[in-house]
Amino acid sequence: MGKGGKGEAAAAPENMAAWLVAKNTLKIMPFNLPPLGPYDVRVRMKAVGICGSDVHYLKEMRIAHFVVKEPMVIGHECAGIIEEVGGGVKHLAVGDRVALEPGISCWRCRHCKGGRYNLCDDMKFFATPPYHGSLADQVVHPGDLCFKLPDNVSLEEGAMCEPLSVGVHACRRADVGAEKSVLIMGAGPIGLVTMLSARAFGAPRIVIADVDEHRLSVAKSLGADATVKVSTSSDDLAAEIELIQAAMGADIDVSLDCAGFSKTMSTALEATRPGGRVCLVGMGHNEMTVPLTSAAIREVDVVGIFRYKDTWPLCLDFLRGGKIDVKPLITHRFGFSQREVEEAFEVSARGRDAIKVMFNL
Repeated sequence: MGKGGKGEAAAAPENMAAWLVAKNTLKIMPFNLPPLGPYDVRVRMKAVGICGSDVHYLKEMRIAHFVVKEPMVIGHECAGIIEEVGGGVKHLAVGDRVALEPGISCWRCRHCKGGRYNLCDDMKFFATPPYHGSLADQVVHPGDLCFKLPDNVSLEEGAMCEPLSVGVHACRRADVGAEKSVLIMGAGPIGLVTMLSARAFGAPRIVIADVDEHRLSVAKSLGADATVKVSTSSDDLAAEIELIQAAMGADIDVSLDCAGFSKTMSTALEATRPGGRVCLVGMGHNEMTVPLTSAAIREVDVVGIFRYKDTWPLCLDFLRGGKIDVKPLITHRFGFSQREVEEAFEVSARGRDAIKVMFNL
């Protein structure tokens, strides 16, 4: 039949995505999907959050040694609905609502075989160059990295499993538990999900410190036992440590630095009790000057994290059971048009009252 003739099947709409094409330039353009492999699924995106790394790539076209050299689809915090499954996928079906873990490891290297696949040298991670992200109508992804949402967990909450995973992994690395009082440096999005995670892990008392009064008020509303406003000046370090320790009212067993600056890490190291543990979560600076000798002679253990591993099932269990509520963190919502994509990234970059900016596709 001729074009538009009776009986002709309607052409499938193009798969569109938000492409990072240059500094401060995003464009919605067609995105051709790879063929569906036997263990892959095709997912229609429904909720995609903006991460600080997305904003950083937009502003700088790089993070550390990860450099955007050609146009790249942005986004990695996501959830959607299964539209097609490969023949080898048995645990998912068309119509299932799923949260996507964004990193595809090789499963062959020593890190993967040892269970620490987040350290894989051959990791293919959404929106980390040269690999495309998930702010698109549809993506193809391995079925084993798609986790079915409980009936009482929304798609937006499913997308929040990605930032929440950072907090969960940090609490595991820091050995947070029911007898550990916790200090969190930084009340940004990662600091807040880390605080929620620490509470879910059983921490009896949590103090959070930040330079911003509004963020601290949000932290308090989400359950922080005490908040401490700090400055950016190292001259205030000793006095602020006293304030933080007084606010805790007990030894600080674990500190989690979710900012990643010399001053915040120095505060964490000095405030933590002898024999305690400090976990570096944030990556504000590539290099720091911190009092390691002082920490060493007090046997303060220092650990770091890189992304996460095996966190989605626990995140979903926390959300399903109500131990964690991420809904208050979603402060702004946008649709998926050129204008809205640009505005959403402007809002996220501006900060202020924006915690998590979410796209509803």
